[in-house]
Amino acid sequence: MTDLQPLPPGLIAVTGGERTGKTGVLRRLGGDLPALPGAAPQPDAQWLDLSLPTHDAATAQQVWQELRERSPRWNEDLHQDLIGALGLTPHLGKNLFMLSTGSRRKVALVGLLACGATITCLDQPFAALDMASVRVISEFLNDMAEHATRSWVVADYEADPRLPWRRVISLD
Repeated sequence: MTDLQPLPPGLIAVTGGERTGKTGVLRRLGGDLPALPGAAPQPDAQWLDLSLPTHDAATAQQVWQELRERSPRWNEDLHQDLIGALGLTPHLGKNLFMLSTGSRRKVALVGLLACGATITCLDQPFAALDMASVRVISEFLNDMAEHATRSWVVADYEADPRLPWRRVISLD
């Protein structure tokens, strides 16, 4: 965790194989787990388990409302754009248990991308997505690569070579 400090703005990849601690790093940054001793707390960071395991009975709108309530810089225009771009409009009234794994993950991604947090943590954002959605997320991250104030911490097995990473941290 201390290898991340201080976090630069832009894209940061946290890479490693199974059980190397990638998700733990994101959960600590996002406040879901306590910070490690000596690590600075991150008051404006967001992390979600993209499979939304505790939200089966919720609708996408309920998930977004919950995240919106703890996101003072929520971007409603981006939120609406992402709903359309990721093809979620037909699923808005459905409970999450009715959605595919990929659609559930898209619901979480829409919320995280629109939340406006200074640090946004994305755990394997391309897993279970169709190619059109992978392109949308990749384009979004590419557009955010040079952001002056926001950090996007992306955990995956390897850093996607198509994205301009500001920092790559290997946990292997």
